[in-house]
Amino acid sequence: NCPGQNTDAVAELAIGLLIAADRRIVNATDDLRAGKWKKSEYGKARGLKGRTLGIVGLGSIGSAVARRAKGLDMNVIAWSRSLTPQKAEELGIGYCAKLEELAEKADAVSVHVAAKKETNNLVGKDFFARMKKGAILINTSRGEVVDTAALKAAIAEKGLRVGLDVFAGEPEKGSAEFDPSLLKLGTVYGTPHIGASTEQAQRAIAMETAKIIRSFLTEETVPNVVNIA
Repeated sequence: NCPGQNTDAVAELAIGLLIAADRRIVNATDDLRAGKWKKSEYGKARGLKGRTLGIVGLGSIGSAVARRAKGLDMNVIAWSRSLTPQKAEELGIGYCAKLEELAEKADAVSVHVAAKKETNNLVGKDFFARMKKGAILINTSRGEVVDTAALKAAIAEKGLRVGLDVFAGEPEKGSAEFDPSLLKLGTVYGTPHIGASTEQAQRAIAMETAKIIRSFLTEETVPNVVNIA
């Protein structure tokens, strides 16, 4: 167990998907590859500076995303079960007492909660009903956290732009067939659950693993152990 070693990798992808959704980078690239120059079409992005990013779940990854978003001069607000107004003030971000409040205030939302029974479909119909038209949703946590049917309806009704690295019922193998129906909605950008997969992250995990093994061999202790009764 090597907590935190892939935090930066996931945060970087979340920001990448955020920018890609705002600037429609994939669509523009597809048109260029097809020999189509559509500067007038793709020059209509709203831009992120001064916009409000709402972060759902302010653990290590959510906090890393917050720092990067502030570097883009975005306003950051957050909702998390463990977040208090005092802690939010210390971090220099806005505090949301309820998830619905975050949905109403945010121009973009980035989801960073663990997959648990209580987070299944956490971002669902009620949440989308409160989001602004044309807002952006980013999910690099777990696919089951977002209600896919409600998301599809919200894309149609509100013109949401979406960046996903995770999908409900996604393949477990590294290479497999995949249902592309969600991606075909036009404003959905995706990657195949690669948030934690960078050379830097893999090296950090390997180094941490080596430290844990050395600790066990020399001190008979196992840092960050999770499976001892």
